[in-house]
This record gives sequence, C-alpha cells and structure tokens, in this order.
Amino acid sequence: MRTLTSEAGVQQGDPLGPFYFALVLHHLVLSISKDDSCQDLLFNAWYLDDGVVAGPSTSVQHVVCLLQDLGPSLGLHLNPSKCELFGQGDLSVFPSQMNKSCTPNLIILGAPIGEVAFCSSFIASKRAAASTLLSSLVKLGSCDPQMIALILLRMCGGFTKLVHVARSTPPSQALDELHAFDEQVRCTFTECQAIDTTDSSWIQAQLSLSRGGLGLRSLANHSNAAFIASISTAGLASSSDNFLADAVNSYNRCVPPESAIDINSLTSSPCRQHTLSAALENIQFNSLFSQSSVADKARLLSVSSPHASAWLSVVPSPGLGLSLDPNANGHQVVARAKYLTWLTSLCIVSRTSLGSPRPPCSNIGLGHELRNTRPADILASNWLCGKPAAFDLTVVSPLNPTFISEAGRTAGSAAVAAELRKHSANDAKCSELGWTCIPLVAESYGAWGSEAVQAFSRLASYLATRTNSPKSKVVCSLYGHLYLTLVRANVRALLLRCGCSLQEGDFSSS
Repeated sequence: MRTLTSEAGVQQGDPLGPFYFALVLHHLVLSISKDDSCQDLLFNAWYLDDGVVAGPSTSVQHVVCLLQDLGPSLGLHLNPSKCELFGQGDLSVFPSQMNKSCTPNLIILGAPIGEVAFCSSFIASKRAAASTLLSSLVKLGSCDPQMIALILLRMCGGFTKLVHVARSTPPSQALDELHAFDEQVRCTFTECQAIDTTDSSWIQAQLSLSRGGLGLRSLANHSNAAFIASISTAGLASSSDNFLADAVNSYNRCVPPESAIDINSLTSSPCRQHTLSAALENIQFNSLFSQSSVADKARLLSVSSPHASAWLSVVPSPGLGLSLDPNANGHQVVARAKYLTWLTSLCIVSRTSLGSPRPPCSNIGLGHELRNTRPADILASNWLCGKPAAFDLTVVSPLNPTFISEAGRTAGSAAVAAELRKHSANDAKCSELGWTCIPLVAESYGAWGSEAVQAFSRLASYLATRTNSPKSKVVCSLYGHLYLTLVRANVRALLLRCGCSLQEGDFSSS
C-alpha cells in the first residue's frame, strides 16, 4: 500500500481552488492588456483557464508568445492542441498543434457566431437537446407530478435552458428558433397539467410570479432585452453595431417612450436584463388587464398581490403537508378538480377540458364565515408587550358582488373591506376584554390583508430567530403552507358543488 500525499498545487474539490487559480492568472491577463503590441485587440476575456482573444493576426500572435513565455514561471502552460484558431489569411505563423479554421462560423463558450443559417442550426440543436428534458417532465411519477413539473419547467426547463443563447446571439439570427422553443414549452405545460391554454391565458402564464403569472417567460419576447443587457454590461456597446441597433429599435417599439433605450448611453449606463424585462412585463400585464372583464381584473389583481404566489415555489412534500396530490383511490374527477382549482385560483386559463370553470362561491369552503358571537378564532395570550391578541380568520372572494366593482380597480380591496367589517363587529368586545383585534383576512385567490401580513411577519421573525433560519425562507414557507390550505378547501368546495363524494382525508393536510 502506498500513501499519496497532498503537498502542492490546487487540489481537486477545494472550494478556494478556482480563486487561487484566478489570482495567478490575473497577473498574466494584466500583462496582455498592458503590452504595447496588444493594444489593437478587440476582445480579451477570461473565465479561469478559458480565454477568448480577438483582433489583428499580429496582436493575437503576440498574445500566444506572451502565454508561452510568461506562463511557465507562474506554473501555467499553454496547451496548443486544446486551442482553436479562427481567421482569414496565413495561419501558419501560429503553433502547428492548434486547431485552425478559416470558416466564418464558430462557436465560442456555447455561443454561435457567424451566418444566420449556422446560428439557427446551432440553436435548433440546442432546442432538440432540451426536448429530452421537456418530454421527461410529462413522465414524472412523484408524489405530485404536476406541481413538480411546473417548478422544474420554470426553474430549469424553459427560459433558463436557452437564455445563454438569447444573451449572446443577435435576436434577428435566433428569433425563429426561440419562438419554436417557446411553443415546445407551451406544449409541455399543456401535457403536464392536462389543460388547454388560450393565447391570452398563455400570455399571463409567461408573466413572472409577482405579476400573477407562472414564471414561464418567453425567450422570443425577451430576446432583445437579453441581448442588449449582455452587450452593455460587457462594455461592448457601440452605436455602430448593427446587431445592437436592431435589438434596441425592436425593444423600443414594444415599450412606452419613457422606457425606451438610447443606444448612445449604453456605454456609460449599462442596462440590466431584469430592468428591461420588467418594462416588457408591465406592458403585457397592462394589456391583459385592459382587455379583461371586471371579474378577470379582480382575479388578476388578487393573484399578483404580494405573497399570493408563494405556494408555487414550495417543493411538494406530503410529510410536511405541502402536497396537492389527491387520494390514490379517489375518483378521476378529483384529479381534474385540482387542475380546475389551479386555474380558478391563478386565473391563467379561461377554459379547460372541463368547460368554462365557475369561480368558487364567496360563501363556501374557506370563504364561509362562522356567524357567532366569538370575537376571535385564535387567542394569543402574549402577543405584544403582554397584551393578548384576538385573531379572527376569514377568507373572502373578490368576485363577491359586494366587492367586485372595487376589486376590479384596486388590488386587495376585498381584504381591506373585510378587515373593516371585522373591526366593526369585534373591536368593542375585544376592548372590553383587554384584547387587540387582528383580522387575518385572505382573498380566495391568494392576496392577504395588510394586518395579516404584519402578523405573519412578526411570527416569521420569531420562527427565524428560534430556528436560526433566514427570515425570507421562513416567510416563503409560511405563506406556502397557508395558500396550499386555501387551495385544498377550494377543491373540496368545488367537488361538493359538483355532487362528488369525498372520502375522509381527501385534500386534507398531512
């Protein structure tokens, strides 16, 4: 048996290894950028041991000489056989071991550069490779395959799968393939959730969670924003760049004048993709909102309220009560009703295979208010400075005729009205008992009243301190639990209205 000692060099798996390597490489990169013979370089960028240098043949040749001369003293050795050289003219002056090509088409760090046909072909191959993942989402056999498929589609199977291509390829050369990929994502969503989407409902699904969508962002719609942000943040923006100018013009046609981009200012004021995409989403949201009925406006405002989409980020876990999976021996309609509940709760589809879904009544499920003399449902004996708090829980529907008019104009107005009603009914009794009345009001589509948000924030602070967890994670988990409970109750209400019998435990928390 021999002992292998670890004494020198960057070790495999060392989390500081890349940092050590970058420190050494940095000296070499600076030497290149400061060398007088390299001032004509158009591009000199490195990611650890992957470097890209572009410019006149003489300047690139000098870079190779610097790497071979200065590298060994730093422990860095150039491997010509792993280098690729693209250019026109005589390339024989470069090391013979290099892979040389005179074609105008090349791929650098996963980004296609060259003719339109070449770029389209490359993106088509990436799209075909992504199809393997998308098709596998339909075949998931987990505890809650629909919910898990939706999370995976949003996080790694859709926009994020090809966003690198969108950021590095001129939109004019990639748009057709990006549209085709968007259609693949839509078909995958339809198969996974067993529902059909109208064009307007799919537009909403493509919005971010905070705007009432499902976060299935369109690559084609955001390709101009992605390309502009990538070029500007890399410090390569130039008004003479025709590809950039085309992207800026296309983007400006989609946004109002106040959100338009001045190509001449990109060098001094780089644009972030988040900012550019947010402006596009505002246009989509406002367009969708203006074309909606009063009821749909109320739904859209409710599902785009803070915390209303927290459940969509929850990883399903039956053991923790975080699953919507119906009972194995339930009727097929139970599974279909789950999809129906998702649709009515999220307002993403106006019609399903079950027909036009009616919204949950305001007086069923969790929307039913117990009419009794109790001033509260939960009493916290020491809530604030030793004073008890009386929590009164209620769920209201923004589609209730009493609220719908205002709910179609102002987000959370149904919850505000319910809070005022609870205070009017309970404040006198609570004051007599020395309690503080705190209504915990939820709208049936996920929006919460301001007093509930404040109370949950306080609870989250306590939990975060006691569990030594980040408060943001505790808040997300808390709202996820609460909304899944709301969804289960709405499912039961819909099934009971349809005359379906439910077994004990169906859609109940584990």
